Amino acid sequence: MTMTPEVIIETRNLTKVYRDFWGRKKVQALKALDLQVHRGEIFGLLGPNGSGKTTTIKLLLGLLFPTEGDALIFNEPTSNVTKNERIGYLPEESYLYKFLNAEETLQFYGRLFKIPASERNKRVGQLIDMVGLSGAKHRQLREYSKGMQRRIGLAQALINNPELILLDEPTSGLDPIGTAEIKELIRDLREQGKTVVLSGHLLADMQDICDRIAILHRGELKELGKVSDLLTVQDVTQVKVRNLPPAALEEVRQVIQRHGGEDLTIDHPTTTLEELFLRIVRESELHPGRRKVAGDRVESPKPAATPELAESRSTS
Repeated sequence: MTMTPEVIIETRNLTKVYRDFWGRKKVQALKALDLQVHRGEIFGLLGPNGSGKTTTIKLLLGLLFPTEGDALIFNEPTSNVTKNERIGYLPEESYLYKFLNAEETLQFYGRLFKIPASERNKRVGQLIDMVGLSGAKHRQLREYSKGMQRRIGLAQALINNPELILLDEPTSGLDPIGTAEIKELIRDLREQGKTVVLSGHLLADMQDICDRIAILHRGELKELGKVSDLLTVQDVTQVKVRNLPPAALEEVRQVIQRHGGEDLTIDHPTTTLEELFLRIVRESELHPGRRKVAGDRVESPKPAATPELAESRSTS
């Protein structure tokens, strides 16, 4: 018997209209949104800028009030502020005190949640290490790059050990290595049984880590489902094989044509630019100084000149 997953977030006809000073309709940011988020999944809100992603997150947090419809978190109205003790939130722009360092920042937010000192100290150290800021934990945040600010912002969102984590553009400002690390972090949160909702417009990031996605455009829900289901092209069959000899390849081609297969294409699979970049970086760390040159020839680092050779060059 299949158990129905627990619903953590539910919206019903959720609508938000922004009005001007005179109460006239200015922008309809969200229109009749119906969706459910289940416990223990990574759920993505995907869409271009202005599609209603940030508005949805702010409505869930109770930072905005809906024009119509309802939103529930933990089966409670979003207007119930006590729910926020169980939620972690990373806004699109981190509003942190620039004169504090990483430790002081997390200690400050830990006190807001009234976390006991012993537990707070332990958690601050764990989070700083988890987001890769151990070497910069005593620097003031005004000295941090955009990527480092996103990291400490994520640590701040986790200080209260939340059940539900809302991340608005979590990889904004990060390089490919930092992005990969944050995505791995988000996967680890899911393994801990936490529910993660993240918004973004970078398709590759959402594809890699989300279990389900909702695609928004101009405030309307356009698609909802599992990433694997949405990306599978049902009328195309893909066959992968390694080291197939040319004669066997021709036989396969004839069999496919004999059975009426259409638009046959036989070529080599491709990777993504992100995967290529990360592989090159890892190989570079394993083999410092080695580089690729024209014609895909790997050039090894040149040995340093001996003192005798350097002297002979200087006198020639």
